[in-house]
Amino acid sequence: MNLTLKLIYYLGLILVSIIWGINFGVSRWAMEVFTAEIFVLLRFGLALPFLFIILKITEGNIKVEKKDLIRLAVIGFVGVTILELLVMYAIKFTTLANASLLNVAPWPIFAALFAPLFTREKMTLRLATGGFVALVGVTLIILGGKDGFDLSSEYMLGNILALCISLIGALFNLACMPLMNKYSPMRVTTWYILFGSLFLIPFTFGGWSSIEWTQLSPITWGAIAYNVILCTVFAFVAWNLSMKHVGATKANFYRYFVPASAAVAGVLFFNEAISLAQIFGGLVIVLGLVWIATERKIVAPPVAKGNAS
Repeated sequence: MNLTLKLIYYLGLILVSIIWGINFGVSRWAMEVFTAEIFVLLRFGLALPFLFIILKITEGNIKVEKKDLIRLAVIGFVGVTILELLVMYAIKFTTLANASLLNVAPWPIFAALFAPLFTREKMTLRLATGGFVALVGVTLIILGGKDGFDLSSEYMLGNILALCISLIGALFNLACMPLMNKYSPMRVTTWYILFGSLFLIPFTFGGWSSIEWTQLSPITWGAIAYNVILCTVFAFVAWNLSMKHVGATKANFYRYFVPASAAVAGVLFFNEAISLAQIFGGLVIVLGLVWIATERKIVAPPVAKGNAS
């Protein structure tokens, strides 16, 4: 991979993380109107026509082999349906600071630990040290906020759910990697979002009748558009494309830009204060991720056939 392409993929990961981080603020406007389940279905369901049209135009067809449909359905159920619902309920049962730290911080660590089960990537000293530095930065950002981190027993369920998000999310990212060796990231993304959206439908029963569509404000429609076009169509495809070329282990450490972007969004949209600790944490994240990005992609050598003893 030449230097220019490598830089584009890393910038893609950063841009997607910024988009997802800003969405913490944008989604607040939509959640005042919709239930969380309906909003998630709108986000992914409305993205599907765009995804399939782009797939058809860019690749000529939308087909996948029948034997891969079950695999894509499982990935969609876990990575879209279950994961997005867990995010909602984690936020409901714990503080935003707790959810952010337990959701974002362990995710890349789980990805690194389980990567050998799905790919030939391996942990290196540079990746471990850069990841640790970035983890310190994201911890400073979250703990430097006004809410801090609260281990009270009343938040235990939400804390456990947030930690589960990290584990399930990491396994979801890794499970996509073998399929992206066979299909393009665009094709894999489109099909697992289709299945994930279908599985979301039962969770929305009974909630549609309370929505007054004619009363929706331009801000609400803007939040929906942001989630559909940027957070889903662009972000999922760009993330998977970049992750395919960078490697799942390295790519997931770039999720540490999400809380940094969320803190900035809070300042811009909701007049929230930002502390010196959070600013310093953002600089530390950049330092750690630059250190990771300067390493060449390393994979474990393939196992030689016929050498089993």
